[in-house]
Amino acid sequence: MILNKKIEEEMIKAAKAKEKIRLSALRMMKNAIHNKEIDLKRELTEAEFLQVLAAMVKQRKDSIEQFEKGGRMDLVEKETAELKVVQEFMPQQFSEEDLAAAIEKAIQETGAASPKDMGKVMKALLPVISGRADGKVVSEKVKARLAG
Repeated sequence: MILNKKIEEEMIKAAKAKEKIRLSALRMMKNAIHNKEIDLKRELTEAEFLQVLAAMVKQRKDSIEQFEKGGRMDLVEKETAELKVVQEFMPQQFSEEDLAAAIEKAIQETGAASPKDMGKVMKALLPVISGRADGKVVSEKVKARLAG
């Protein structure tokens, strides 16, 4: 897998440059991917790889929010630095217009007409948005679009 090799190359660069936080974040990513491969008993597809990274991004954002509430700015800085490293490996995020277009396309493809059809729309959207948009935000936009 190309992305896996890129992580390993970046780990070597970070180790040589003595960038501790970057190296730590890269190791964390490599371990998360490795653990997922062990769970699945096979190599990850690119979509699965991006799902693992998206979960890590979400985790970091949640941690940053909690540490800010707790006044732990040292940990906020660490998590923010790790978040930036993980985001380097994520694809370009959807713009508002692209996301709206993807939602419209999924609604048309599934024939959704009411909020009851939200599950169908999300199921169609998930492969398209994986790693490129926050699922929570997408869910809210789909709900709002189906409601009115």
